[in-house]
Amino acid sequence: MEILILWNTIVCLLYGYDKYKSIRNKRRISEKTLIGSAFLLGGVGALCGMFLFRHKIRKIKFCILVPVFSAVDLLILYFCK
Repeated sequence: MEILILWNTIVCLLYGYDKYKSIRNKRRISEKTLIGSAFLLGGVGALCGMFLFRHKIRKIKFCILVPVFSAVDLLILYFCK
Protein backbone atom coordinates (compact mmCIF):
# COMPACT_ATOMS: atom_id res chain seq x y z
CA MET A 1 0.00 0.00 0.00
CA GLU A 2 2.80 2.43 0.88
CA ILE A 3 4.45 1.73 -2.45
CA LEU A 4 1.29 2.73 -4.31
CA ILE A 5 1.02 5.96 -2.33
CA LEU A 6 4.65 6.77 -3.14
CA TRP A 7 4.19 5.86 -6.83
CA ASN A 8 1.04 7.98 -7.18
CA THR A 9 2.83 10.91 -5.51
CA ILE A 10 5.66 10.56 -8.03
CA VAL A 11 3.19 10.43 -10.93
CA CYS A 12 1.42 13.55 -9.64
CA LEU A 13 4.74 15.37 -9.41
CA LEU A 14 5.63 14.14 -12.90
CA TYR A 15 2.57 15.95 -14.26
CA GLY A 16 3.58 19.05 -12.32
CA TYR A 17 7.11 18.90 -13.67
CA ASP A 18 5.83 18.59 -17.23
CA LYS A 19 3.59 21.62 -16.66
CA TYR A 20 6.61 23.53 -15.31
CA LYS A 21 8.59 22.62 -18.42
CA SER A 22 5.72 23.56 -20.74
CA ILE A 23 5.45 27.04 -19.23
CA ARG A 24 9.18 27.59 -19.78
CA ASN A 25 9.18 26.15 -23.33
CA LYS A 26 11.66 23.43 -22.35
CA ARG A 27 11.88 19.86 -23.57
CA ARG A 28 8.77 18.05 -22.33
CA ILE A 29 7.95 14.64 -20.96
CA SER A 30 6.30 12.56 -23.68
CA GLU A 31 2.57 11.91 -23.58
CA LYS A 32 3.37 8.22 -23.86
CA THR A 33 5.30 8.41 -20.59
CA LEU A 34 2.56 10.36 -18.82
CA ILE A 35 -0.19 7.97 -19.97
CA GLY A 36 2.01 4.95 -19.27
CA SER A 37 2.68 6.05 -15.71
CA ALA A 38 -1.06 6.43 -15.16
CA PHE A 39 -1.64 2.97 -16.63
CA LEU A 40 0.94 1.38 -14.33
CA LEU A 41 -1.19 1.88 -11.21
CA GLY A 42 -0.60 5.63 -11.11
CA GLY A 43 -4.04 6.70 -12.27
CA VAL A 44 -5.04 8.43 -9.05
CA GLY A 45 -1.79 10.41 -8.97
CA ALA A 46 -2.21 11.34 -12.63
CA LEU A 47 -5.75 12.52 -12.04
CA CYS A 48 -4.64 14.59 -9.05
CA GLY A 49 -1.76 16.03 -11.08
CA MET A 50 -4.06 16.92 -13.96
CA PHE A 51 -6.38 18.95 -11.75
CA LEU A 52 -3.84 20.26 -9.24
CA PHE A 53 -1.57 21.66 -11.96
CA ARG A 54 -4.36 22.17 -14.55
CA HIS A 55 -2.29 20.18 -17.01
CA LYS A 56 -3.55 18.10 -19.95
CA ILE A 57 -7.16 18.82 -19.01
CA ARG A 58 -8.09 19.79 -22.57
CA LYS A 59 -6.61 16.70 -24.19
CA ILE A 60 -9.36 14.19 -24.95
CA LYS A 61 -6.99 11.25 -24.62
CA PHE A 62 -6.09 12.26 -21.07
CA CYS A 63 -9.65 13.18 -20.09
CA ILE A 64 -10.81 9.68 -21.01
CA LEU A 65 -7.89 7.40 -20.16
CA VAL A 66 -6.73 8.85 -16.84
CA PRO A 67 -10.13 8.56 -15.09
CA VAL A 68 -10.52 5.03 -16.48
CA PHE A 69 -7.07 4.07 -15.14
CA SER A 70 -7.96 5.67 -11.80
CA ALA A 71 -11.14 3.61 -11.55
CA VAL A 72 -9.27 0.44 -12.46
CA ASP A 73 -6.60 1.23 -9.83
CA LEU A 74 -9.25 1.72 -7.15
CA LEU A 75 -11.00 -1.51 -8.13
CA ILE A 76 -7.72 -3.41 -7.95
CA LEU A 77 -7.04 -1.99 -4.50
CA TYR A 78 -10.55 -2.85 -3.35
CA PHE A 79 -10.41 -6.45 -4.49
CA CYS A 80 -6.83 -7.08 -3.34
CA LYS A 81 -7.50 -6.15 0.28
